[in-house]
Amino acid sequence: MSQTELPSSRVNDINLSGLSPQSLYDKCLALANNLWWSWHPEVTNLFRDLDPIRWRQLDHNPIALLSEFTPERLEMRAAELVLYSRINQAYRRLKEYLSSTRTWGTTHVGVLGSKPVAYFSAEFGIHESLPIYSGGLGVLSGDHIKSASDLGVPLVAVGLFYDQGYFKQHLDHDGYQGEEYLDTKVENIPMQPALNDHGQPLTIEIDTRTGKLYAKVWLMKVGRVSLYLLDCDVEGNSPEDHQLTSRLYGGDRRTRIRQELVLGVGGVKALKALNITPGVFHLNEGHSAFAPLEVVRQRMEDDGLSFDEALRSVAQLTVFTTHTPVPAGHDRFDGSLVEEHLGPLRDQLGISYEQLMSLGRVEPQNQSEPLCMTVFGLKLSRKANAVSSLHGHVTRRMWAHLWPWRVEEEIPIGHITNGVHVQSWLAGQMQQLYDRYFPVDWFDRMGEPETWQGIHKVDPGELWETHQALKNLLLAFVRRRISRQCRRRGESDEAVEAARNVLDPNILTIGFARRFATYKRADLIITEIDRFAELVNDPDRPIQIIFAGKAHPADEPGKQFIKKIANLRHDDRLAGRVAFIEDYDINVCRHLIQGVDVWLNNPRRPLEASGTSGQKVVLNGGLNLSVLDGWWAEAYDGSNGFAIGNGTSHVSDEINDARDAKDLYRVLEEQVIPLYYDRDIDGLPRHWIKRMMNSISTLAWRFSAQRMVMDYVNAAYLPAAGGMSCDMTVR
Repeated sequence: MSQTELPSSRVNDINLSGLSPQSLYDKCLALANNLWWSWHPEVTNLFRDLDPIRWRQLDHNPIALLSEFTPERLEMRAAELVLYSRINQAYRRLKEYLSSTRTWGTTHVGVLGSKPVAYFSAEFGIHESLPIYSGGLGVLSGDHIKSASDLGVPLVAVGLFYDQGYFKQHLDHDGYQGEEYLDTKVENIPMQPALNDHGQPLTIEIDTRTGKLYAKVWLMKVGRVSLYLLDCDVEGNSPEDHQLTSRLYGGDRRTRIRQELVLGVGGVKALKALNITPGVFHLNEGHSAFAPLEVVRQRMEDDGLSFDEALRSVAQLTVFTTHTPVPAGHDRFDGSLVEEHLGPLRDQLGISYEQLMSLGRVEPQNQSEPLCMTVFGLKLSRKANAVSSLHGHVTRRMWAHLWPWRVEEEIPIGHITNGVHVQSWLAGQMQQLYDRYFPVDWFDRMGEPETWQGIHKVDPGELWETHQALKNLLLAFVRRRISRQCRRRGESDEAVEAARNVLDPNILTIGFARRFATYKRADLIITEIDRFAELVNDPDRPIQIIFAGKAHPADEPGKQFIKKIANLRHDDRLAGRVAFIEDYDINVCRHLIQGVDVWLNNPRRPLEASGTSGQKVVLNGGLNLSVLDGWWAEAYDGSNGFAIGNGTSHVSDEINDARDAKDLYRVLEEQVIPLYYDRDIDGLPRHWIKRMMNSISTLAWRFSAQRMVMDYVNAAYLPAAGGMSCDMTVR
């Protein structure tokens, strides 16, 4: 249809815009260059509508998409789709968002208003088009800074830019995981060089015993938050160090300590060069625990303090969050690596090798003990927290030896339970439903219990219909992905066609997706494969399950778990009822958590620090079936989901696994399946829907990242910055 043939509504849209092709293009580019768009569906849909096929092929990357348009072609497409007013509105909303002074932070952040929080993390999971994350820690970091942006909390974030990111996962014919690393095109990433005082791209340098390390600094805008990413692919570095920040969690121990040196020490140097003076340093996990040492050096240089005086002062400003209840998950480095990389900084601090090592040892005088980054973080901070109530107990017990004069209950490690960024994970269809029944300003009050009680006003049939629509979208997505996996492996046309018809929207659908570490026990539900097959094939009340997840490249047992699960597709009894989706990422997670009926989580208790995927499911009406670990241990009330076990663990892993498997089958057979298939005359599972409503009303407000960030402000940031005092015992 030519422009002269457009209906009057489209002509009006064009005529009223007053935009030149270049102005239109510039507005779209401005939207794409701030990741604010990633949690606003109306803007995401705007980009998708420009070219739905390429949008999917380009991993939903708006900058890559716009690079394929000229201003003139964009104008033509806008005319065809009546996009002018939508573009103008989205651009106006972004500007209003960035300039607003009416936020929660305006009246609640106190002293942070002049000195922001500096939030350090090794990974940030913001959107699938930005692959600088691997899993839960990164997604939590991304949700944290998005919520800080929405709340108006003054915060800058510091991380590393991995130009190959985390690996792409592909399974071979035998179901074995293969890893592929792809170069990220910097020109397709919404970031610009950070500039120094002279308007030049900023590069920082770090001294080591074996020469200097250099890192350039990138700036990325995440709503109101500035995210600074350090990148070692820069002139002056050795060929080896050019690749230092290429891959997330790649390389040997030397690579790891060099990455953590760049993140911690380099990150603080970058903030100094940018004239950013933080009031609080928040270390998200031990990867950035070297940061306080550089702050100490700066305080000694700037203010003439002794090492001990500067250390005490900086520790008061430092908040440390630990996420790892597994001892093997804490980075440890031997003395030679520490001296090679921190030796020059140690010289400037005027301390001995033993003094430095003692800061990272449980037993300071034990010369054979390596430096542990978590111990380092705990000793160099005065506010430390775990990420759930149960994890707090585990963490205090794990590190009690650091405070031998205290009883366990008095160990100075509190907890702030993780939450999720609601706008990032809530399906558009569910948001529309909430908009009709919740208070008008519910997005600004999502941390209040009263806000979510509107779910009980929703007609059960309407809620069920919305859930079924999301479930159908999920199954369509799974079929596309499974058939594509079959084609990539060169399987027969019959196999590809069968993949296009896997799963049934009328069957109870379970989702299991997370890192395939052995303690997460992905295979617990198939412990008794014959019994599982009976559940799958029950003629009246069948079940089906979707798996997804990656194993670390060096985790051979985890890879064997994946192989075991993936090869279930060859079992004729399970044909079409079990699916494994390759390359688990934010996009796959979003589809799963929005569409499943039940989210399964069965780690060995108490090894799940918090877990947030189940919190995302709550927002979209799914129900959790989980071991009473992490967040679920403080969330389950008997009417808002299902529990595996009674909250205790056997000292024997073998007995514990057998006991939990038995209880998992029992809960499925006696509670989950009967409740789902118990239908009224209208075909509605009313008792199930009631449980969905209970889940949303009791959990959504408690486990939002908005609540989490407000807790950090009140219980950690303000006390650390010299504001009001508050114990970190937030539940």
